[in-house]
Formats: sequence, C-alpha cells, structure tokens
Amino acid sequence: MSTQQDVSADDRAAGSGEGGVVRAAGAGTTGRLSTDAVFETLGSRRRRYALHYLKQVDESVTIRDLSMQLAAWENDVELAAVTPKQRKRVYTALHQTHLPKMDKLGVAVYDRDRGVVSLTDHVREFDVYLDVVPADDLSWGQVYVGLAAVLTALVSVAAVGVYPFDAVGGFGYALFVAVAFLAVGGYHAVHDRRTRLGTGGSPRSIDPPPERDGDAP
Repeated sequence: MSTQQDVSADDRAAGSGEGGVVRAAGAGTTGRLSTDAVFETLGSRRRRYALHYLKQVDESVTIRDLSMQLAAWENDVELAAVTPKQRKRVYTALHQTHLPKMDKLGVAVYDRDRGVVSLTDHVREFDVYLDVVPADDLSWGQVYVGLAAVLTALVSVAAVGVYPFDAVGGFGYALFVAVAFLAVGGYHAVHDRRTRLGTGGSPRSIDPPPERDGDAP
C-alpha cells in the first residue's frame, strides 16, 4: 500500500462550518440516512476506514486515536510503528475534509472544538457490506440459482428411474439437498461477516470503482 501519495485536493479543502458541531444534513427530515449519503461516505477509502473503526469501538473517539489507527491500516504497520508524519497526514485530511463531510451527511457527529467524533444512531441501525463481484464472477444469487438447478435436475432424473440415480431413495435426496444448501448458506454467512464494516480487525481490502477526482483516498 502506497505511503507516498500526496494529500488530494479534496483532503486539502476546508470543511464546512466554523467550530463546534456541524448539524447533520444527510439524514434529511425523515431521520434516516439517504442512499446518496451512504454511497457518498463509502466513496472514499479513508471514510470507509473511519466508518469501520467507529463501528468497531461503538463509542466516541478522539481524532488523534482515529488518525493513528487509520494511518496504521493505510501503511500496513502496527500502531506502534506509525510515524508522526504518517499520523499527521491522516489527521489533517480527517479534520479538514472527511469528518466534516461525514457529519454533514449525517453519518457521524464531529465536534471540532473537542476533537471528538462518534457515529450517529442512523448508522448504527444498519450494516454495511463491502463485497465487490468481478464482472466475470458469480453473485450469490446466481450461486443459489445454479445450486437449485443442479439439485432439481439430479432429483428429476432419479424420479424417472435413470440408473444409477434411482438407487438412492427420496429420503437420501432430501438429506443431500438440505446438506448442500446448509453448506453453501454457512459459507455465505461467514463470507458476509468478514465483509461487514466494523467486524474483525483491519478493514477488508477491496478494489472499488475509481474514486472521483478530488475525493481520494
């Protein structure tokens, strides 16, 4: 992971508002986060990392602690190995751009005066999964449809008496179908847990679509 990338124009841009807490706007009048607000937050790797850490601790944290952890993840080092330069670079980007944006979107509450940030209740109400499926790969929906098609064909040929499939009784096929779906479903559940923001240790590395100019990292 590169440690030499310059702070982007978006990172250098000043956040909106003067001091104190900026009132969240992303939740709208309904008190729920909009889809645009969620995707806007996830559109930056640094904001994804911040959201991951905040969901892990599930309490208010200082921007210093947040910048230390993000610097460790971005540079693939232990916390104790983070240099002052690496931490300051992340700190500046968070303070000037990313945390004010997350506050404005209604994802987090950032108190500039105290240097403290916490998640809003809106974010705690849903889970975010980061699972990018390549164009030549199968989605989970296609996996389940394919599995069902194969098992249906297998049971059908057994039902019409095709040898050797007719050697297994109905109970045997029922058990086989149940075990097959249990195995695939179990793997799916484990996979989802690993891709959910806020679980595990470091955030999952993904290669999302290219971020917009001025909004990286």
